[in-house]
Amino acid sequence: MDAPRRFDTISVIFNPNSTGEAPRLAATLRDQLEEGLPGTPDIRLLPTQHAGHAVDLAREAAGTPNALVVSVSGDGGYNEVVNGVMAAGSSDTVCAVMAAGNANDHQRTSSTTRLDRAIIEGQVRRMDLLRITVGDDPEAQAIYAHSYIGFGLTPVVAIDMEKGNKGALKEMVSVVRTFSRFEPFRIDDSDGVRREIDSLVFANIPQMAKYATLSEAQERPDDGMFEVILFPHTAKWRVLLKAVRAATTGLGDQPSVRSYEFTTIDPLPYQLDGEVRSAPAGTTVRVESVPSALHVLG
Repeated sequence: MDAPRRFDTISVIFNPNSTGEAPRLAATLRDQLEEGLPGTPDIRLLPTQHAGHAVDLAREAAGTPNALVVSVSGDGGYNEVVNGVMAAGSSDTVCAVMAAGNANDHQRTSSTTRLDRAIIEGQVRRMDLLRITVGDDPEAQAIYAHSYIGFGLTPVVAIDMEKGNKGALKEMVSVVRTFSRFEPFRIDDSDGVRREIDSLVFANIPQMAKYATLSEAQERPDDGMFEVILFPHTAKWRVLLKAVRAATTGLGDQPSVRSYEFTTIDPLPYQLDGEVRSAPAGTTVRVESVPSALHVLG
C-alpha cells in the first residue's frame, strides 16, 4: 500500500441552500478532519453563492499545490467541482464527493469507504472522465462529466425519478409520466447513417437514479472506456418496456467504446451529470473517454 497522501489545503465546497443538509455535513466533515488530521494547515468551508460558482471555487482551490477539493453535493454540484479542477490544469489536485442533495449516483456507485476515513487514510486512485465537445471549432469548449451524458428519454426519466420518489413502483410511475411527454430525436451518425433515436446515454457508471441499471458490464473507472446505451426509435409500448426494465431488472451488457461522434439534425438538449445543456442544430457532438483524468478519494 502506498504511503498516505497528506494535503496542504482541503477545500470543502457546498451549497448553503441545499435540500440535503449540505452545510451541516460540510461542517461535520471539517470537524472530523481537524480531529483525524491534526496539523493540516488549511481546512476551508467554501459556500457557493449562485449556480456555477462551484466551478470558480474549485478552479481557485486547485491553483494551490497539493490540494484536496471536496464537493458536498449531488451529481450536479460535483460536476461543477470536477470541471473547475480540470479548468485549473492541476496535475496533483485530488477530488472527492460527499452525498448531499437529490441525485448522488456517482457517490453511490463509486464510493469504497466513508469519506472522512478515506481522506485520513489518504489512498488516492485515478478515474476516467467523459469529455463532450460540441462543434468543430478547435476553440470549442470541452465539458467534463464524471458519470454520464444522456440524450432523449432515459436521462429525462432519470432526473424525474430523483425528484423525491423512492421504491421501484414509484420509479415505474415516474417512467410512465415522463414517457407521455417524450418525442424521439434524429442524428447523423459518424458512419453516415441517419438514425431516429429514443434514448442515447454515454455512461461512466452502471446505474442512474438509484434503480435504473444501465449496464451489467464490469467496467472499471480507469479502463479508458465508457458504455453506450442506445434505444433506436420504436413503438412507444416497446420503449416503455425498456424503460421499465431499466428501472427494475436492468438492461444487461452494453457496448464499450473510447469515443463516439454524431451530428445533430435539430437543436438537441442533453443531460450532463443531471445538468441540462443544449447542442445547436447541424453541430458535431463528440464524446470521449479521458483515461485516468482525475485523482480521487472515497
